[in-house]
Amino acid sequence: MKAYVFPGQGAQFTGMGKDLYEASQEAKELFEQANKILGFRITDIMFDGEAEQLKQTKVTQPAIFLHSTILAKLLGSNFQPEMVAGHSLGEISALTAAGVLAFEDGLKLVSKRALAMQAACEAEPSTMAAILGLENEVVEDICGKIDGIVVAANYNCPGQLVISGAVDAVNEACEQLTEAGARRALVLPVGGAFHSPLMEPARAELANAIEATTFNTPICPVYQNVTASAITSPDDIKKNLVAQLTAPVRWTQTMQQMISDGVSSFTEVGPGKVLQGLVKKVDRKMPTESAEI
Repeated sequence: MKAYVFPGQGAQFTGMGKDLYEASQEAKELFEQANKILGFRITDIMFDGEAEQLKQTKVTQPAIFLHSTILAKLLGSNFQPEMVAGHSLGEISALTAAGVLAFEDGLKLVSKRALAMQAACEAEPSTMAAILGLENEVVEDICGKIDGIVVAANYNCPGQLVISGAVDAVNEACEQLTEAGARRALVLPVGGAFHSPLMEPARAELANAIEATTFNTPICPVYQNVTASAITSPDDIKKNLVAQLTAPVRWTQTMQQMISDGVSSFTEVGPGKVLQGLVKKVDRKMPTESAEI
């Protein structure tokens, strides 16, 4: 069984998508449609902008979504997934590629999500940190005992768990996790505490937009971040997508479930190769590749 996976924030790079724009009239039209929907020329920033501009959440998220979903469209009849998943933001790319969301609706949701998350980040000083080389249970246990908001946010692969929360609580957790034997506890250069209770204002705002959007039945099962299991019901997909902003991304568990459900290869659709690296940490022998037109 062939699985397609879609990357999240952090995979962006200057020049992304330019090859697609130049290779295909369909891609060009979709990019120009996106410029109109967003109200600014995101293509200028993607193709020729500074790295700092591309790092703004309100730009990064739509840019990665566009790269991923337009690439999936250009694959044409070669895109025949038997299962899909996306990491955080990538879940909306996966839902669009799998026919759950129309391209325009997916982009509008991503833009709304990015702006809501940016506003939540500005409301309270918050951050994330990567914890390497500790068991998940140890990280969860120590975070649970810290005074202040800090939670396990991204289960990226075995031995790599990202925590998220208020700045002081994350710093305190990093100290305690280092003492507990973490190989590294590295504060990340992100705008705020994604996938933590501090995203509640963004979750509430996005919930209204999701509720007002048409969700169709996917062409194949979608493995969602919140459950790490195969979902096909549009109502369940909606509910899980709403929950995703304040819930952890169970990527390790998602990969393990897809493998136990019989996946034979993973194709990463979008910028970078981050997800292929994470798959290899779960199963070294699993074939992975980047989607190419």
